Amino acid sequence: MRESKLFRSRNKIRKAGTSLCVCAGLALLLSGTSFAQQETFQLDPAKTTVRFTLGDVLHTVHGRFQAKGGSVNFDSATGTSSGAFVIDATSGESGNDGRDRKMHKEILQSQKYPEISFSPTRIVGPVPTQGEGTVQMEGIFRLHGAEHPMTLSVPVEVSGNNLSAKLHFVIPYVAWGLKNPSTFILRVSDKVAIDIDAAGQLSGSQQDRTASK
Repeated sequence: MRESKLFRSRNKIRKAGTSLCVCAGLALLLSGTSFAQQETFQLDPAKTTVRFTLGDVLHTVHGRFQAKGGSVNFDSATGTSSGAFVIDATSGESGNDGRDRKMHKEILQSQKYPEISFSPTRIVGPVPTQGEGTVQMEGIFRLHGAEHPMTLSVPVEVSGNNLSAKLHFVIPYVAWGLKNPSTFILRVSDKVAIDIDAAGQLSGSQQDRTASK
């Protein structure tokens, strides 16, 4: 009788131990899977171009800014993202000194607000391991001290550890509180188009998986 009770007791202990091992193994597996999805895109300012286009009644004004830097961390499994792309607001130029001085002093007030940035909060759709793809990027655009939610459709291309992305969006700068530079003679649009060709390095799980193939 005592042996039977002892046997049942040992059996319960074995089952409890087995359950603990299984739970621990699943926890480690899930933890490893979550960690494996983390990736980082590091922007290369030297290989990134930022252009703007502003229409007026006589002709179209083209100009550019310099990318300042930035990095974005994202989880390809959940889509969560953090980080920022940063543009040097003080670098804006359109090829006309007088127009550019007015842009910086009266419109952008770039001495007071020296940075323009976009901070992704969520990326919908898989970033390709290699080749081309398109993702939806949700985030916050910061301009002139104010924040504006924005969702962009972004074509991306991955080649080795290099990633390039094209961003196009239109900013209703007057509706966002910036001054309209129109005069009695010159009438310009109250919206400005922005085109960014971003380039940099991608690191994390996708590249690790690619390297292991």
